[in-house]
Amino acid sequence: MWEAAAMAVGELCPRVEVTRPGMVAMGTHGPSRYFGGDEVLAAKVMAAVDRAVGTEGCQVGVADGHFAAELAARSACGQGRVKVVPAGGSARWLAPLPITALGRPELAGLLVRLGIRTLGDLGALPAESVLARFGPEGALAHRLARGLDDQPLTLRAPPPDLVVSTELDPPADRVDTAAFVGKALADELHRRLSRLGLACTRVAIEAETEHGEQLSRLWRHDGALRPADIAQRVRWQLDGWLSSAGGSRLGGLTLIRLVPDQLHPDHGQQLGFWGGSAGAEARVARSLARVQGLLGPQAVFTGVLDGGRDPDQEVRLLAWGEPGRLQRPSGEPGRLQRPPAEPGRLQRPPAEPGTARRGSAEIPPWPGQLPAPAPAVVHPTPLRAEVCDQDLAVVEVSGRGVVSSSPSTVSIEGGPAASVVAWAGPWPVDERWWDDKPRRRARFQVVTDTGAAYLFTRASGRWWVEATYD
Repeated sequence: MWEAAAMAVGELCPRVEVTRPGMVAMGTHGPSRYFGGDEVLAAKVMAAVDRAVGTEGCQVGVADGHFAAELAARSACGQGRVKVVPAGGSARWLAPLPITALGRPELAGLLVRLGIRTLGDLGALPAESVLARFGPEGALAHRLARGLDDQPLTLRAPPPDLVVSTELDPPADRVDTAAFVGKALADELHRRLSRLGLACTRVAIEAETEHGEQLSRLWRHDGALRPADIAQRVRWQLDGWLSSAGGSRLGGLTLIRLVPDQLHPDHGQQLGFWGGSAGAEARVARSLARVQGLLGPQAVFTGVLDGGRDPDQEVRLLAWGEPGRLQRPSGEPGRLQRPPAEPGRLQRPPAEPGTARRGSAEIPPWPGQLPAPAPAVVHPTPLRAEVCDQDLAVVEVSGRGVVSSSPSTVSIEGGPAASVVAWAGPWPVDERWWDDKPRRRARFQVVTDTGAAYLFTRASGRWWVEATYD
């Protein structure tokens, strides 16, 4: 599906490079002059991708550098799905964005502690001072904050001895056969680069078919491409060519060629102070990349915390290798309140939490969000329950978020009643009040005398158990 989108963009712009499945980048200087401006070109690219994938989900951003263009594309939702930053204005457009937009949590946390909270604050610092204080990573972040490319474009062709290729006889028409050859080429390319102390951040995958067609696609990687990284991108690309709608017309592949397109000195990898930890993380990353190369880019996911009011919204799955940003504040642990001895005493709902911090970065709160800790098990289908007070009357919650009486006993799915030893809440949520289907509910954290802890929800006149705490 994505190869069809990349081919559609390639018909409008030459030298299309795939950053990862789902995102492509291209230079717009020549195509924009041909089509009559960045806005016209962006609209044509968006329409071409929508037609290729059969859905309206493409977002296009145009800026001076790759980093700014990606952020512009991500911000284009809801404004025609196109965001064009004026030429020379990328630094000014990036200036108000938070420092977390760099996608480097550790560096961002350090910068925030030093009072540098926006990309404009970082870009205003002297480049030599940033390099002296934060090293190469800080210098790269400083370039990105000023709207510059992470690496200047390299127009010089690589030496011929760095290009690796092999001929296939008989032609390969199966992905596994071609990918096996591609892995051997990736290992050979890495050996040649290592002997010269070079690292590659962009590689061109080229192929020729038995019908004489020549295919080429650029792949970019954030950091040096290792053998496993190159091999998995070769597999993805060959799978796209052989499995696309026109794959049957291509025939078998007779030649595969890998061309390193952007080279820089290989500075190596800094291991952890105590040795083993960084190596273990690298081995895990290689293993996941290998599985992803075998099964596809959308087969391996990692969970990151995200913004949301409900437990099932607080974790977002990202494909392995994609940058993730923490968007949900951690909050303070909920204070459990013991039921009062005398009946009729009402518990006051907690005050709205203020701005919280995660990794020293200020993040605005979600109104009605649950306090920490997060539940261990979120039930796919909420469990029916009953929550009663000391007089065995069902506990109600008013429209102002006030409980009618203190919870005393709970029963789940018609089971035996358990006594409540501590509870916290309610956390009222009134969502989509402007819609014809509003959703209003209140949540409670409850601990029973059996030692179990639950997340209860009162909605539509019924009690439910949404999640269970460990």
